[in-house]
Amino acid sequence: MILLINDQPTETAAKDLAGLVVELKIKGAFALALNENFVPKSQYADTLINENDRIEIVAPMQGG
Repeated sequence: MILLINDQPTETAAKDLAGLVVELKIKGAFALALNENFVPKSQYADTLINENDRIEIVAPMQGG
């Protein structure tokens, strides 16, 4: 299926956010938003994804 990840069309075989994290090899500190709604990491395995969903992968900002 095709998702829009950070505004880029991306093909995936993942069925949920946990599978997407593994497939994309996302590591370190990050947060995910699915269709503009942030999803807690504890819910990634229970959050199904569908064709044309919009995913934002957000890394924390540092600075001061």
